[in-house]
Amino acid sequence: MKKLILLLGAPLLLSACAKPADKAPASSASASASEAAPDVGKLPAGTYRSDPAHTSLTFEVDHLGFSHYTARFAKIGAQMTFDPAHPEAAQLTALIDPQSLQLNAPPAGFHDALMGKDWFGAAQFPDIRFVSTQVARTGAATADVSGNLSLHGVTKPVVLHVRFNGGYPGLPGYDPNARIGFSATGSLKRSDFGISFGVPQPGSSMGVGDRVDFQIETEFTGPPLKTQKPS
Repeated sequence: MKKLILLLGAPLLLSACAKPADKAPASSASASASEAAPDVGKLPAGTYRSDPAHTSLTFEVDHLGFSHYTARFAKIGAQMTFDPAHPEAAQLTALIDPQSLQLNAPPAGFHDALMGKDWFGAAQFPDIRFVSTQVARTGAATADVSGNLSLHGVTKPVVLHVRFNGGYPGLPGYDPNARIGFSATGSLKRSDFGISFGVPQPGSSMGVGDRVDFQIETEFTGPPLKTQKPS
C-alpha cells in the first residue's frame, strides 16, 4: 500500500532549502504573539499519525519563466514520536505515493508521462520517503527538521523548516485523541535526484525549472484523552 508514513513535508516530502519568507508584523504586539511558544503543557508524549483530512503537500516549479506551476500529492501519511518536553528528540517518517499527483486541467496523457521514467518513474520507484535524522530548534515555535529524502531511487539529505502551530490533549465529547498541527516549507533541486528532463540550459528559462519549492500543512492525532477517575 503506497502512502506517506510524514512530515513535513515528504512531502512531503530538498537539499537547497529556503526558509519561509519573512512577514512584516502588523505591530510589535502581533510579532511577539507570533513568536510565543504554544502551550504544550498538557499534550501527551507518544506516537502521532498524520490526519489525511487535514494534511496537504503542494509544490511549485518555474514554467518557462512565465509562472510557477503548482500541483499536489493526495496520498500522504506520516508517523511521529513526539514528547513536548523534549521536542528535539522527535522522530518522523513520511511516505508519499507519486501516483497520487494531482494536476490542474492536465492535457490527455500528461499524468502518465509524469509517472514515466523521465520524471517520477513511479513503476520502478513507487514511494517517496522521508526519514528524519535531527531536529534543531530555531525559535519558540520553529525548528529545522533534517532527514533523508528518497526520491526516484536517490537518497539525499534534506531540511524542512517547520512551525509548530499548537495542539490539545483531546476534547471530551468531540475529539478523543490528542491533536497537534504543523506548517513546513522547503525546496530541492530535482536534478539532484536524477530528474533532469526539461531543465533549462544555463542563461535560458525555456523549460521547467530545476528548483522545486514545497509547502506542507498537517495535523497529527496522538494518544487518547485521559479520562479522570471520579473522586
